[in-house]
Amino acid sequence: MNKSSLPTGLKDALGALLEDHRKVNKLFGDFEKAKTSEEKAEIARTVCNELTVHATLEEELFYPAVREIDPEKFGDLLDEAKVEHATAKDLIAQIEAMGPDDELFDAKVTVLGEYVKHHVKEEEEELFPKLVAEKCDLRPIAEKMEARRPALSKAA
Repeated sequence: MNKSSLPTGLKDALGALLEDHRKVNKLFGDFEKAKTSEEKAEIARTVCNELTVHATLEEELFYPAVREIDPEKFGDLLDEAKVEHATAKDLIAQIEAMGPDDELFDAKVTVLGEYVKHHVKEEEEELFPKLVAEKCDLRPIAEKMEARRPALSKAA
């Protein structure tokens, strides 16, 4: 999904989420190419922080707003997303408790990347197109997300 093709009412909210998706996807690619434990540790820390901020914004603001629009139409997708977030958060906690030289560190970061890729695909191919089709105006949510992001980024 290309954010420039989005209607104005959706561009800010979905655009910010799409940018997060691209940023994290690039970081997972960087992790695969990293040569040293120090590089891997730094990239993994950044990935975990970015995903924590993104998931919190979705859970606190975006998903509840979308559910309010049409609980029937969006409920199943949002329920799945909630479960996927829980699994990702569990892996994030495990990765944050490890060092880059721990036996399963690389494997856990790789699996987290696979989970995130699946989650992103569902959002971008199922949830976001439904929101576009409904012509939802998410500007108020986008403003709240933008206002909340700096505090989350500092805490992460």
